[in-house]
Amino acid sequence: MTPEELKERIPISEFSFLTSRSSGPGGQNVNKVSTKVEVHFDFQHTASLTDREKELILEKLRSRINSYGELIVRSQSERSQLRNKNKAIERIFILISGALTEKPERKPTAPTKKSRAERLVEKRRRGQVKYMRKDDNLSGEDF
Repeated sequence: MTPEELKERIPISEFSFLTSRSSGPGGQNVNKVSTKVEVHFDFQHTASLTDREKELILEKLRSRINSYGELIVRSQSERSQLRNKNKAIERIFILISGALTEKPERKPTAPTKKSRAERLVEKRRRGQVKYMRKDDNLSGEDF
């Protein structure tokens, strides 16, 4: 599921926002304006996601979920509150999208005949190079 599809399914009204003073660039602005944004999403009580999707989010994003069962994302890299808010919302949609995307199971494969033959040819070539480096084998006729 893509972040764009999630934007259509999950309304912004389901997010709660906390702001505080940010560290980092901004000059005097840092000391006066609350530009750091923290987005909380109570995904367990939303009607926008199925029970299976909620289980996947809980399983894959456990480190970002607080004790109240809310998914938390912070942003403080920008100098304005609005840009940090948009960035945090975008990141929360990307995280949820990644958690809901199931990876296909890898099918183990064996090397092809050609790749095995090429590997053996290269091994012989490297062995000959190393053999030729020895002082007593300068002629190279014994290989």
